[in-house]
Amino acid sequence: MLRAKSEALVLLGALLIVRLDPAGGRDAFSLSWEVQRYDGWFNNLRHHERGAAGVRLQRLVPANYADGVYQALGESLLPNPRRLSDAAMRGRAGQASRRNRTVLGVFFGYHVLSDLVSVERPGCPPEFLNIPIPPGDPVFDPDQRGDVVLPFQRSRWDPKTGQSPSNPRDLTNEVTGWLDGSAIYGSSHSWSDALRSFSGGQLASGPDPAFPRDAQDPLLMWTAPDPATGQRGPQGLYAFGAERGNREPFLQALGLLWFRYHNLCAQRLALQHPHWGDEELFQHARKRVIATYQNIVLYEWLPSFLQKTPPEYKGYRSFLDPSISPEFLVASEQFFSTMVPPGVYMRNASCHFQVVLNKDSSSSPALRVCNSYWIRENPNLNSAQAVNHLLLGMASQIAELEDRIVVEDLRDYWPGPGKFPRTDYVASSIQRGRDMGLPSYSQVLLALGFETPRNWSHINPSVDPQVLEATAALYSQDLSRLELLPGGLLESHGDPGPLFSTIVLDQFVRLRDGDRYWFENTGNGLFSMEEISEIRNTTLWDVLVAVTNVDPSALQPNVFFWHEGAPCPQPQQLTAKGLPPCVLLTESDYFEGSGPGFGITIVVLCCLPLVSLLVSGVVAYFRGRERKKLQKKGKESVKKEPAKDAVPAMEWLGPKQRSYPIAIQLLPDRRLQVLDRCLSVLRTVQLRPPQQVSLILSNNRGSHALLLKIPKEYDLVLLFKFQEERDAFVQQLQGFCECWALGLSVAKVDAKELFRKAVTKQQRGRILEVFFRHLFAQVLDIGQADAGTLPLDSSQKVREALMCELSRAEFAESLGLKPQDMFVESMFSLADKDGNGYLSFREFLDILVVFMKGSPEDKSRLMFTMYDLDANGFLSKDEFFTMLRSFIEISNNCLSKAQLAEVVESMFRESGFQNKEELTWEDFHFMLRDHDSELRCTQLCVKGIGDIFKPNTSGRVSFITRTPGESTSPQRVGLPASEAPETGGPGLKKRFGKKAVVAPPRLYTEALQEKMQRGLLAQKLQHYKRFMENYVRHVMCISIFSAICVGLFAERAYYYTFVSPPSGISETTQVGIVLSRGTAASVSFMFSYILLTMCRNLITFLRETFLHRYVPFDAAVDFHRWIAMAAVVLAILHSAGHVVNVYIFSVSPLSLLACIFPTVFVNDGSKLPQNFYWWFFQTVPGMTGVLLLLVLAIMYVFASHHFRRRSFRGFWLTHHLYILLYVLLIIHGSFALIQLPRFHIFFLVPALIYVGDKLVSLSRKKVEISVVKAELLPSGVTHLRFQRPQGFEYKSGQWVRIACLALGTTEYHPFTLTSAPHEDTLSLHIRAAGPWTTRLRETYSPPTGDGCVRYPKLYLDGPFGEGHQEWHKFEVSVLVGGGIGVTPFASILKDLVFKSSLGSQMLCKKIYFIWVTRTQRQFEWLADIIREVEENDHQDLVTVHIYITQLAEKFDLRTTMLYICERHFQKVLNRSLFTGLRSTTHFGRPPFEPFFNSLREVHPQVRKIGVFSCGPPGMTENVEKACQLINRQDQAHFVHHYENF
Repeated sequence: MLRAKSEALVLLGALLIVRLDPAGGRDAFSLSWEVQRYDGWFNNLRHHERGAAGVRLQRLVPANYADGVYQALGESLLPNPRRLSDAAMRGRAGQASRRNRTVLGVFFGYHVLSDLVSVERPGCPPEFLNIPIPPGDPVFDPDQRGDVVLPFQRSRWDPKTGQSPSNPRDLTNEVTGWLDGSAIYGSSHSWSDALRSFSGGQLASGPDPAFPRDAQDPLLMWTAPDPATGQRGPQGLYAFGAERGNREPFLQALGLLWFRYHNLCAQRLALQHPHWGDEELFQHARKRVIATYQNIVLYEWLPSFLQKTPPEYKGYRSFLDPSISPEFLVASEQFFSTMVPPGVYMRNASCHFQVVLNKDSSSSPALRVCNSYWIRENPNLNSAQAVNHLLLGMASQIAELEDRIVVEDLRDYWPGPGKFPRTDYVASSIQRGRDMGLPSYSQVLLALGFETPRNWSHINPSVDPQVLEATAALYSQDLSRLELLPGGLLESHGDPGPLFSTIVLDQFVRLRDGDRYWFENTGNGLFSMEEISEIRNTTLWDVLVAVTNVDPSALQPNVFFWHEGAPCPQPQQLTAKGLPPCVLLTESDYFEGSGPGFGITIVVLCCLPLVSLLVSGVVAYFRGRERKKLQKKGKESVKKEPAKDAVPAMEWLGPKQRSYPIAIQLLPDRRLQVLDRCLSVLRTVQLRPPQQVSLILSNNRGSHALLLKIPKEYDLVLLFKFQEERDAFVQQLQGFCECWALGLSVAKVDAKELFRKAVTKQQRGRILEVFFRHLFAQVLDIGQADAGTLPLDSSQKVREALMCELSRAEFAESLGLKPQDMFVESMFSLADKDGNGYLSFREFLDILVVFMKGSPEDKSRLMFTMYDLDANGFLSKDEFFTMLRSFIEISNNCLSKAQLAEVVESMFRESGFQNKEELTWEDFHFMLRDHDSELRCTQLCVKGIGDIFKPNTSGRVSFITRTPGESTSPQRVGLPASEAPETGGPGLKKRFGKKAVVAPPRLYTEALQEKMQRGLLAQKLQHYKRFMENYVRHVMCISIFSAICVGLFAERAYYYTFVSPPSGISETTQVGIVLSRGTAASVSFMFSYILLTMCRNLITFLRETFLHRYVPFDAAVDFHRWIAMAAVVLAILHSAGHVVNVYIFSVSPLSLLACIFPTVFVNDGSKLPQNFYWWFFQTVPGMTGVLLLLVLAIMYVFASHHFRRRSFRGFWLTHHLYILLYVLLIIHGSFALIQLPRFHIFFLVPALIYVGDKLVSLSRKKVEISVVKAELLPSGVTHLRFQRPQGFEYKSGQWVRIACLALGTTEYHPFTLTSAPHEDTLSLHIRAAGPWTTRLRETYSPPTGDGCVRYPKLYLDGPFGEGHQEWHKFEVSVLVGGGIGVTPFASILKDLVFKSSLGSQMLCKKIYFIWVTRTQRQFEWLADIIREVEENDHQDLVTVHIYITQLAEKFDLRTTMLYICERHFQKVLNRSLFTGLRSTTHFGRPPFEPFFNSLREVHPQVRKIGVFSCGPPGMTENVEKACQLINRQDQAHFVHHYENF
């Protein structure tokens, strides 16, 4: 059974080992022996992994870690490595080897080590045992900084080890642990294939057949930079089997030697066996070279090194473990270091030792070792002959003495890792021993059967006592703590000490006896006895002679020794003297020169939103221009004829103001008119005969200024372009004055003096300000301080102000009216008692006293006198009509002449004066008898004096009276007299053809419950409670969503802090990685599930389900905005995290980056990390990240409220970049630099739902809808009525999206349906607010011809739900519409009336509709709908209040008279004077809080009242604020749903 198993393993090994040739395997299977694998596997058929590449080292002695597992012993227990190197290994160079060992033997030993073991590759995750440099170190810290640290990264270890004290950490061997020529052929099949030429069985050569190809991909050759010159890259480095075969030219020369020897063997075999193919030739040559190499190493080099001969070979021992031990690595490598000289000779075959050329063109007798590490394109080694000279020189040069001393070329100038191109070889080796957990010197002695030294001097009596004392001091005189490396070197002198000799000999014997492919093993079928004998007789001398073709007499037979009498003795034992000095240490800065570029890149990325903002501003500007053009195009252009005899000039307005182009016109009625560039009148100056016209001209050369001094007004300063133009105007003015007998004086002064004398409009304004302040101070009897602060020369200013008189234009401006208004004409004529065309302080004061302090009789008499135009003491019907017309002017003549005539007749008839054509003052005052309170509150509103006197108008709202059957509260809100409910007053009454009678108030019999006064904390708790009641669904959804985002962030933060696989990224950039990965998870979730907020069809469906109780579907758009803002904040934090990462990665060594990004970086020793721009612009995540920031900047800026109102098309187009956004997100997250892609986990489900929702919309969008009727309404409103698609079901208050291809664009715009669900067609009312809606209005303009009208068709998407459709779920609902925001309520009102007419059972019993409009003419179409509702509402379901905001809310004379007329019209005709509706009309803006308070009194049994508002944000915010204030009380709860436009 065992035999069968063994045979099966042999067969399996053969199948795995033998290489199948690409041509079919004929050559491979023609070989008569088992081909040895390149990676060392299956050498031992019982333990396949023994000696394989990547297998851990096998300890001779148990590990010695600080924690027994993996933590290296530190300086608290062991001395500083650099101090130990200085104390024990520093010494004088130039002492020859005691046994005359040659330098060739030393570097051949290094070559053998590269074939057997390699532990230099850093491990992952990166762990550092950096070496602190003592302050003032002459090499590494000459400036005594005290903070210099030599980087040292721990070597790669077996991840299966380091788990427990019984399984401590073991390092892995990166090469095969056999003498199998891996330094020649590589340690893997792929590596070997990369070295081969696949022609003639040879290794591939470069342009020179004597040299291999350059080191390049796919070979992972170590390509460290030259520490002396900083030169980098693979050029000049050769492709060898050993990863670090190019470290020195001396090791490189031996690699070239074996390269040439293999090709020489292949050539000889090709001549002997011309029928062999490439594979046979290569394998035969390889087999012979490896055997020769094994023979030289074990039977020639090892005895020369140890002065011991290995025991005789007894055959293959399969149970022997030949694994490399870490003790062997230290013993051999460190002993070699003591034999390395400071320089290496070169000689030719005639024993001529050559002069070497240095980099600085100087010459030296030998190659300096410290300046030869990783050297490229060495001019001394640029040919095969030069390499031969180096080999011959090493064979003739005697090595350094075998002792403890290491030359400075290794100890101070060894090539270093990280930012330091130099390091201490001995200190690094000591630290490597601690990394490997090597036992102490005493422990190894005991384990191997040696006697431990009794004291420090007993280690080696020949060592300088001072060295031993210094070393002992570092170890605190504790010999048991002495480490293996320094202890082994201290015991060596002339030969390796007994400990090192035993370790090395044991290792090589195990390697020989445990190797199934050893050349002396006759059982493997590799060689015959004759061939074995031939190989045993082959030495390195034979190889050198065969390769270099040198005269055999030029080399001693044993090239590892040079004895007296041997050819070509060295000139002298080399010292540092006479050699070029070692290049000093220069610390590298990976970020050097990158700071400005990095900063500029960050600034540019931060400026992306600003650039987007600038672009959006430009787009908005041009869209605004386009909108203005469309608006102008829609209006009828009225061409004004150019003014006759107008003189063009520039008006100078003041010292720091721009001049304005005007035209001056002299009119025949003694008037001077100032016109603007559009020929609109800016100013009129009335010149009267006694008036003296004063003209002042500038006399400066090149100055053509003119000052026209106008008494009692501000002056007119004109600037002319040419002197001739000014002279012509002066001449024209002189003729004008002569014609009208006006005096004219002309003077000339300097231009500066002219400007100083001019009274500008700004100066005149300051004078009038003092005028009005003192005017009101006298009327209101207030103190001087309350009239306002005055300048220092106040008395002079006051006198000047009180002496001034107001012109008609200034009087009109003070009232906020136009000078040509009829009211201004009447008031001014009445006040101007002296008839001089100006009002003095006293004249203005007299009329102001009447308005401010007069009785109602005084005010009515004043009005009577104002409009008694013929001054006959009577007010005719025509004059009464003129009076009302002057009042109506403030509302843009909103009433027609017929309506005014009807008002006049009805007022005369109601007062019993229908038979009178004229009224006395008594009659006029009798007509106003019911409105004394209004007249008492009447003021004359003077512009700019509102802060001095402001009437109380906060209560202007028609409060609601109780319906019969409801109890009356004894507490009523205080109302103005004008608003108190009265018969026929403005209360909510039944207005269907007859006057409603208010039910008498009923006694309130229930006991009042006094409410306890709460403290501040209790009030805050109550406010919080009511807020939660209002927004509990919103708060819960946001809380859950936020909790998920926080949880995702926390999970990633925890993962990368504690749980992530050991790659070293957390230790490298803790903050950056946690911030970037945590925000990435949250942003992935947000950008995925934000799609659900745009699934309109799904939301419309779900809001009808029970989920509507828990999820506020109406807030989907607000939730979309909230997610977007939160996501962009996290995206900024994500970018900030990556900025931190990029900086850290840009200054991190390649060994660390190779651990973090194993799929991106390979640690090849170059040590130069990628620059920051590589991370930003040359990686897929970096470039997509930059593009994502750009896309987000564009989308967010163009989606802002400000821009969306100015260019919806820009918002539409840029928001479609979401497709690109998600493509970039997928690419950005799929590259998996750090972790596996995770974005799809969040994105897949929302994306499928969104695509399905989109497909539903697209199926509707493709259906063309015919427009049945198009009507252009006033105020820019377009009414479209179109066919109702089959199966189109909707609810009142819902909205749709339409597109019109006739406009040349496919963009969809949302509009609320104004049709009711029971109607057969759909209708929209669209206000022309932007370019799209304006062009839509043009498209549906009525044709000029009489042909059949065919309107462009529409595409329809919807319907979609919103909060307004919930109106029927409340017993009482309040609908508030502002501007075009009334559209959803038109549908609701019609739907309500229709359902009530059918007798449908509805929860909603009452609707209050508040319509806020600038003027009643703005939306006449809605008035028609309200009129229809009033006619059909037989159950008093709807009550309408209309607020006209264009009229002044203050109790001034004009508004008071309009108010009187409106109330009279409602009282007499039961309809509004302005709208023609039965609804109550108010002037000003609705105060929502008192209105909602009164609703509570009217409906005390209702616990929830629905409030639905749609309109400008300012209005909906006021409604929301009022609801919040009301909801703080423990009464009826107002639930607010709103939509802005």
